[in-house]
Amino acid sequence: MTTDRSRRLLHFRSGGTSLVLDCSGPRLPRVLHWGADLGDLEDDTPGGGDLVALARASVAELGTSVPDVPVPVSVLPEQSAGWLGTPGLSGHREGADFSCAFTVRELRFPGPRSLTVDAADDQAGLGLRWELELTPAGLVRQRARLTNRAEGTYTLEGLHLALPVPAHAAEVLDLTGRHLRERSPQRHEFTLGTHLRENRRGRTGVDATLLHAVGERGFGFRGGEVWSLHVAWSGNHRTFAERTNSGVSLLGGGELLLPGEVRLGPGAEYTTPWLLASYGRGLDDMAARFHTYLRQRPHHPAAPRPVTLNTWEAVYFRQDLATLTALADAAAEVGAERFVLDDGWFRGRRDDRAGLGDWYVDPEIWPQGLHPLVEHVRSRGLQFGLWVEPEMINPDSDLARSHPEWILSAAGRMPPEARHQQVLDLGRPEAYAYVLGRLDALVGEYAVDYLKWDHNRDLIDAGSGPCGVGGVHAQTTAVYALMDELRRRRPGLEIESCSSGGARVDLGVLERSDRVWTSDCIDALERQRIQLWTGLLLPPELMGAHVGAPRAHTTGRTHGLDFRAGTAFFGHLGIEWDLTLATPGERRRLAEWIAVHKRLRPLLHGGTVVHGDSHDPAVSVHGVVAPDRSHAVYAVVQQATSVQMPTGRVRLPGLAEDARYAVTPLPPGDATRGPVTSPLPWWTPEGVELPGRVLSVLGVQAPTLHPENLALIEVRRIAPHA
Repeated sequence: MTTDRSRRLLHFRSGGTSLVLDCSGPRLPRVLHWGADLGDLEDDTPGGGDLVALARASVAELGTSVPDVPVPVSVLPEQSAGWLGTPGLSGHREGADFSCAFTVRELRFPGPRSLTVDAADDQAGLGLRWELELTPAGLVRQRARLTNRAEGTYTLEGLHLALPVPAHAAEVLDLTGRHLRERSPQRHEFTLGTHLRENRRGRTGVDATLLHAVGERGFGFRGGEVWSLHVAWSGNHRTFAERTNSGVSLLGGGELLLPGEVRLGPGAEYTTPWLLASYGRGLDDMAARFHTYLRQRPHHPAAPRPVTLNTWEAVYFRQDLATLTALADAAAEVGAERFVLDDGWFRGRRDDRAGLGDWYVDPEIWPQGLHPLVEHVRSRGLQFGLWVEPEMINPDSDLARSHPEWILSAAGRMPPEARHQQVLDLGRPEAYAYVLGRLDALVGEYAVDYLKWDHNRDLIDAGSGPCGVGGVHAQTTAVYALMDELRRRRPGLEIESCSSGGARVDLGVLERSDRVWTSDCIDALERQRIQLWTGLLLPPELMGAHVGAPRAHTTGRTHGLDFRAGTAFFGHLGIEWDLTLATPGERRRLAEWIAVHKRLRPLLHGGTVVHGDSHDPAVSVHGVVAPDRSHAVYAVVQQATSVQMPTGRVRLPGLAEDARYAVTPLPPGDATRGPVTSPLPWWTPEGVELPGRVLSVLGVQAPTLHPENLALIEVRRIAPHA
């Protein structure tokens, strides 16, 4: 860290990122630079040093018809300072104290690249603590805590933090989607005004932004500066990209609060979710900082990610011991390591219309409980996992009949049902205690290794308690507490975040879970895109990716096994297919894919994810490169027919320019099928040897494939001759 002598100008550097803060004066800190590493800045040169010069060079001229002094835009933009864009704090005391003017009381440095600021607005009776860290990976991580220091109630409407971006950020990229088509990109000009994305679904959402990004015009995966923001929160949230005619551009966000949802009595506090922001030269570089940050967490999954068979698309609700033990046998035969019993095992559950909330094993289906199945699964060397949806309740359940008041609802009316279910109000201590007790009992009785934790509807009219006050904030914090307490009681338990597939993918839930179910759609063609864009935030080992049946349940498309397996190959690999119906040849082929995945798992789940910016929109290239760039695996994916034939060269990004590499097809992804009459000369076990610079700049001729097929390429560094 570099500072000026008064420690009021700060320069944090890490992971290729610089963050320069101006903490001079009584107001909240301002960010002078967030982006590319500025190198060592001198702080003892004549005139005060580089930081003083940088701050001086950053002061803009005053235009016409504007305030008579420069308007500082702090990390919490304040109208009292002259800012007329989106305010950082919105709230009031029965209409008074609608505007804040915080004065810094103390600066503290809890770590080498971290800052804590305590500030107060005595007139409004508010205290603020702002925390910031530049992580070793180069992410900016910040949050704020607001305290009511006066008598009376302060109604909080919103607390949003912001980071400035430069004027040459010309385009906005964010994600949207729907069930079975999550994380679809949308891109447009970064024009004057506010590009606002609000989520009011009570969960992260199938249409969640995931990241709100801005960048240089034409930025791609391998080039162009890009800045992005993520709100690590699983409830309602808001992100925005804002540009004003005063020359300020910024990214901001935080929790979206329902009216009256947070009312702070004297001494009460509210803390924002963490906001994480990443800078990069290209989307791959930006995403790598998120991936590195996640992998550096103490609780990041350390054991190899078990190949998982999930029973849902194999049997649906048709559960019986003979069927499931045969499926476990087939799973073990192909090399699976975990068996997850999905929906349908609990009392009254024959379809999705009844039973949610009654978390007891159904004695009609399982007269001896789940013990015979669990024992058989473990005898085949498989871990045992169980599906639950603990935040939900069917009106047709014993729990709903006993405690209808436990349903989240506005006073005097019930929300519309979705998937024949309502939401259990976990903000009620008695409902929370019931769910915790039942989950703890189940995990304990069957020594469950893994919970697939589902959440299959949005929160509509989500009122809590007899008055029906807004309950999304309390519900979200209760779910976090429930997961945390269950894992405290049952060390080693893993949790998957599933929510109608990929509707709860965020870094808040991933603080207490070990992977996400990326989408309910496992059509391999759709998954190519869904996994691509989910990877802007998450590394492959956190994304559940399954090999489905030949005919996709959600789209009706039919794909060959190699395309299905090759698509799932790069994630946390699993199977969602009735293997008892697969042919012996299909099982052998699937076992080959699983064996190679296991061999390459340290690379696939520990390397740097890369993407080629392809010249042909019908062809994509993606891969994983080892941290030392000694080893890499790439997929060449033909997603549609091309207007040209043959495919032409594809570049293999991420390799060391000075090293030489052996490039070979990777079985079983070497079986090419395409409209060609002659073989590709280098597509042999011997392959070809080339320098990394040639492979990344020029590339290699790729096999020409039929649409909805892929091929794998393995690259290994050749040791230099002695």
